[in-house]
Amino acid sequence: MTGLSFLEQGPAGGGRPEQLVMLIHGYGANAQDLIDLADLFAPHLPDAHFIAPNAPDACEVAPIGLQWFSLTDDTLHQRWLGTNAAAPKLNAFIDEQLDRFDLMDTSLALVGFSQGTMMALHVGLRRGVTPAGLLGYSGMLVGGDKLPSEITSWPPIRLIHGTLDSVVPIEASRQAHQILEDQGLTVELVERPGLDHGIDAEGIREGAEFLVECFNPEP
Repeated sequence: MTGLSFLEQGPAGGGRPEQLVMLIHGYGANAQDLIDLADLFAPHLPDAHFIAPNAPDACEVAPIGLQWFSLTDDTLHQRWLGTNAAAPKLNAFIDEQLDRFDLMDTSLALVGFSQGTMMALHVGLRRGVTPAGLLGYSGMLVGGDKLPSEITSWPPIRLIHGTLDSVVPIEASRQAHQILEDQGLTVELVERPGLDHGIDAEGIREGAEFLVECFNPEP
C-alpha cells in the first residue's frame, strides 16, 4: 500500500466503474481542492470513478496544504529531482486503484492542476501502457529535454492555461505543446484569455469534452 489518502466519487450512473479519472492537485492544496471537478465532469462520464489523492508531504509554505515536491528551490534541476522522487508513489497509487477496480491504463485519465499537471505529464508519459488521456490545467512539462530517451507511452493530451497566469506563465504550456508534438504526441493547447492561475467554466467544458473523446475514441 502506498499510504496516500484520497477522496473519491463513484460513477454517477450507479454501475460498475468503466473508467478511472485521477485528479491530481497542485502545490499547497489537497484532494479537496480538485474532487469538486468530479461533480462537473460526471454528467458527461456517467461510468467514471473519480479519485483525488493527497500528496505525500506537508507543504513548506502552506501549513494546511500538501505538496508532491518542494518548490522552495524553484529551479529546473530541482523540479526534475522533485518529480522523479514523487513519481514512484503516484505510480504505485495509480496501480493500486486500477487493480481495485479491475481496470487497465487504457481506461485511465490523469487530470492535473499546476504541480499536479507536472506530475500527470511526468508519470503519464512513462507508464508501461498508454493511458486514455492526460488533461493538464495551468502547468508545465518538467524535464522536456529528457523525454526523448524516457517516453514509453503516447496518450492524447490537452493543456488548458490562462493567458494572464501569474504563477505558472502560459509560456510554460506553449513550450510543453511544442516539445510534446515533437515527440509525436497528439496535443492541444487551449489558451483562456484573461484568466489567472485557475480553472474557469470554459476550461471545465473543454476538459469534459476531451475526457469524453479519450474514453470514446473514433474508430
